[in-house]
Amino acid sequence: MTSTRSSQLPGFYKLSIDERLKRAAAAANLDAETEAAFRKLGGLELDQANHMVENVIGVFGLPLGIATNFLINDRDILVPMAIEEPSVIAGASFMAKLARGGGGFHAETTEPLMIGQIQILDVPDLEAAKIKILERRDEILAEADRVDPMILSLGGGARDLEIRILPETPVGPMLIVHLIYDTRDAMGANAINTAAEHLSPMLESLSQGRIHLKILSNLADRRLAKVNCTIPTASLAFETFSGPRVRDGIVEAWAFAATDPYRAATHNKGIMNGVDAVVIATGNDWRAVEAGAHAYAARSGRYTSLSEWGVDETGDLEGSLELPLAVGTVGGATRVHPLAKACLALMGVDNARELAQVIAAVGLAQNLAALRALASEGIQRGHMSLHARQIAIAAGAEGEQIERVIAKMIAQGTIHIQFARELLDREPRES
Repeated sequence: MTSTRSSQLPGFYKLSIDERLKRAAAAANLDAETEAAFRKLGGLELDQANHMVENVIGVFGLPLGIATNFLINDRDILVPMAIEEPSVIAGASFMAKLARGGGGFHAETTEPLMIGQIQILDVPDLEAAKIKILERRDEILAEADRVDPMILSLGGGARDLEIRILPETPVGPMLIVHLIYDTRDAMGANAINTAAEHLSPMLESLSQGRIHLKILSNLADRRLAKVNCTIPTASLAFETFSGPRVRDGIVEAWAFAATDPYRAATHNKGIMNGVDAVVIATGNDWRAVEAGAHAYAARSGRYTSLSEWGVDETGDLEGSLELPLAVGTVGGATRVHPLAKACLALMGVDNARELAQVIAAVGLAQNLAALRALASEGIQRGHMSLHARQIAIAAGAEGEQIERVIAKMIAQGTIHIQFARELLDREPRES
């Protein structure tokens, strides 16, 4: 990331689409070719799509917006977000603005270690097999390193072996070998899977069992992103809600999610609204990230909140988020999809660990936006005001009609498609 970028773009939402792009491109120092990628509808040509997946018949688009105001590890970042849900980008941007008052977001990541799992069945002596494999640990790791010389040259490669015995399963005991592998700036699925398959004959011989599955785990609990922020209590005040009231309401709302899995599921969905939107925009595997995050939320045996919120010694609100984030900046769609490449350039991230830090910060910001709304005016007021645009368009509003219908629905406090249609029916008589 470079320090010359700015994520503070006052009045950005008031600009036309073309003006927004020009302003963002200037703020992020984008070259003309990168800027042009954002102007291409969908960011992907049909021929390019045809080489990415099977049976292509078209390209499915999502709105791509920019979250502003993010200060992460003292660096300004403009964050691309691909999402269809209203209020997410606005909410994250506003919370990032509040977080600046407390120094912004502070993020860190662990080494990019992934886990490849090798399932061994029909092992005659589980303990003896475990000992034999561990005795040959160094030889096995060296063999794994032969698979991908490129990752090895970049400082990655096999790091360790773990052996797990599952004594009781529906099909009998299992010996599970975990290959711990540093994938550097790649998400790493292909490297992990190839290495696991390469080791299978050797492990089968040592264990005297039968190798079955050879596959990475999406519970990347060795590849964590952690972020925290402090929000000055005074900045939380708005309308009739005092800062302390909003602060305490946020902590109380979080405590509900920390205790109850039914609430935690929705709470964490709000976090993933922010996380997934950036993961998708950068061409990463949002399904893998979702699976890992929710599994991590249940690692204690009980599903709970991924975030934590409390009050610090000065009385300000403090929050933190920790989750697995297996994302890459090389390989896969991140380097094939032109718009994914442009989104990485917009952020100015240099490696996968920096990308994970940005994603975690957006997740925490979006979590705060949802909690603040729930703890004060209620989630529907802000969300439905933005949702009104979709309702108006779905009802058939066009051009200037859209804004008139939105204004009337909000004024009446009635935002649903039937009312929008009634308003449209009156339009000719009122105009």
